Order: sequence, then C-alpha cells, then structure tokens
Amino acid sequence: MALIPLEDARAYVLEACRTLAPVSMPLAQALGRVTAVAVVSEEAVPPFDNSAMDGFAVRAADTATAPVSLAVVATLAAGEAPSAEVGPGQAVRIMTGAPLPPGADAVIMVEQTAPGHDGASVEIRMVVAPGTACRRTGDDLAAGDVVAAAGVVLSAGHLGVLASVGVTDVTVFPPARVGVLSTGDELVTGSGPLRPGQIRDSNRPTLCALVNQAGCQAVDLGTVVDDEAAITEAFTAAASTCDAVVTSGGVSMGDFDLVKVVLDRLGDMRWMQLAIKPAKPFAFGVVGTTPVFGLPGNPVSSMVSFELLARPALRKMTGFPSSAWRRPAVAAVADEDLDRRPDGKTHFVRVVATVGDDGRHHVRSAGGQGSHHLSAMAAANALAVLDLGGGGVAAGASVPVLLLEAP
Repeated sequence: MALIPLEDARAYVLEACRTLAPVSMPLAQALGRVTAVAVVSEEAVPPFDNSAMDGFAVRAADTATAPVSLAVVATLAAGEAPSAEVGPGQAVRIMTGAPLPPGADAVIMVEQTAPGHDGASVEIRMVVAPGTACRRTGDDLAAGDVVAAAGVVLSAGHLGVLASVGVTDVTVFPPARVGVLSTGDELVTGSGPLRPGQIRDSNRPTLCALVNQAGCQAVDLGTVVDDEAAITEAFTAAASTCDAVVTSGGVSMGDFDLVKVVLDRLGDMRWMQLAIKPAKPFAFGVVGTTPVFGLPGNPVSSMVSFELLARPALRKMTGFPSSAWRRPAVAAVADEDLDRRPDGKTHFVRVVATVGDDGRHHVRSAGGQGSHHLSAMAAANALAVLDLGGGGVAAGASVPVLLLEAP
C-alpha cells in the first residue's frame, strides 16, 4: 500500500471537520475562547476626565510662578462627584480615578506639594502644563471602537477590557466535547498487580490532557473490552454525545481488530499508512456527523499523531484562526547529530529545545526514539522534522522544529 503524504492526510481531515456553531458565553467562562463576532464598545473608557494620581487638581496657569500657595476648597475621592469648582488661586485635593472637577485642567502629584501653614492651603512646588496627570474621556476607548475583533483568542486582558465597557456575555466558539476511548482486553488502570499480557492504559489520560491543552473539553469514556457489541455501543454513544471522538490502537493494516469492524459499519472511515515516523498508521472518518480519529496504539505514536492530525482539526472546530491550528515552527540549530535512515518517511525526532546566547533555538535529542519511549516524549518540548531524504542532520546544521512548549 502506497504511503500517504502527511499534508494530504491533514487536508483530508481538515476538510471533513466543520467549525462548531457560536454560542453566547458568560465573560467569566470565556478565557481562551475565540470570538465569533466583533465586540464593539457602546461607551467611552474612561467615561469621564479623571486624575491619574493622588494629588491636587489645579489650573495649570496658577502654577506658572511656582512655588505658589493655593487655597484648598474641597477633597474629592474616587467614586464621588465634584462638589466644588476650581477657581483662580484654588485647588482640590484629589485621589486617583476621581473625576476632574470643573475649572481644573491639570493634576500635580502630592509629592510635589506641601501643606500650607494655615491648614487650608497647599504649596505647589513645580510648574505643570495643561493636561498633566489627567486621563481624558475616551483616552483608552471611544464609543463605537472595536474592543475585540472576530477571531480573537480571548486573554485575561481582553476579558478586563470587555468588562470595562459593560460586556457580561460574549459570542464565541465553544470548546469541542471530545470523547477519548480506549479499547482492549489487555488494558488496565490503577496500581494493582498486572497479570501476564496486561498493560496499563497510558494513552487515554495522555490524550485527555492533549485534548484539554488544545482548548477543547475532554470526555473520558474509559476502556471497552474486545467485544463487538460493547464497542458498538461505546462508539454509538460517543458519536451522539460528543463533537469528536479520539481512540487509539487497532489502526495498523495487519490488525484484526473489532474497532475496524465496528467503525467501518457505523461510519465512513479511511484507514491510512502515512509517510511519517512515528505514527505511520492512522484512521479517520465520520460516524453520523461526528469526526472520529483513530490513532496508533504505541504511546509516542499516539501523541505525535494527535499533534500532527487531530489537534489542527480540533482547533479548527473550535474557531481558532488557521495560524493557530498547528504548533509554532522555527528553525533551530542541532547541538548534536540527529540520525535517521532513509526510508521514504518524514521523521519527527523528539528533542529538547532551548534558546541559546545567540538568540536562536537549539535542540538536542530527548532520549530514546522508539515509539514506546514515553519518558523521552515526556522530556521533549519540541519535534525536529527530518524530511524524506538524507540520513539525518549533522551537529551545527539548521533543522526545522515544531515547538510543543515554549522553551
């Protein structure tokens, strides 16, 4: 069977995965979600002229002959409305955020003043220009300004800005509910003793974490024994309650696996052999309207397959812009030889990336490169991409890298 280029498989998957319908979500729950429509401010920020610091609101012209003594006619705290106008030779004691009183056109910081000897005046020790330490109405946002454009991934700062203009709910793309399912009689969970032939299920907790990390909501569907009726029930239920399903194992061409039997009956599945290493076997299809990702059973292959194929599709489904579907790609310096043998596949080498004194990314092997070496995958924060040709990358050479985490 001819090997399928990674880009062809990814294009096929992305084409089949539709973006979820937008929803209205409370602002407090919207961190990390993507805006479906632009949010426009209906008011100015700040809504009134106010003081940028604690001090005295004055007429700038009165400070021209500083030092000068001004009569203090009122005190104004944040949240209060002005009760006095600042006339010639007068000042108002003012706190940060308080409205600028009528007549004042500047604020002088308290550190540049001294109390008057009579207890009712203040000595101004410096000259200030009009507008000094004043925040003007609409200085941050004017009514009608776009607060967050469509397609923006909402950060904590965005939520603060939206709250500042009175937004309580925002229209966003919801997190996809992604069912994660493991099948196999050999799988066990927990810390009990293993019987001969049994292994602990590491793929399911790993994939659940990767799903959540991708901005989706993982639904742990547990493990299902190798029974056709049980597998049919599990996939049917998952497809009806989840936006997507991720499973691992049973996708190799030589496997005689009930997962294949069930999925071929329930949906339109495509079983592929990709021109990559690890993660050569991959399956994808749709059960009803729900995308199903069949990942390899080996733990490293499962993670790499998720990164290269499932994650971009899930990010698309949850409204992320196409620039954020894949992990960031950079050119790095190989600090040691990264070996491979020519085999017609693109190799994704698990590496540790750091930023050197030269400002460039540098990479070295994270350890064992077998598809079962999960500890090395855990140590890696990047994948070095060794293309189809050649025998690897020599130390000191440049190599393209996908950053799984910022170094």
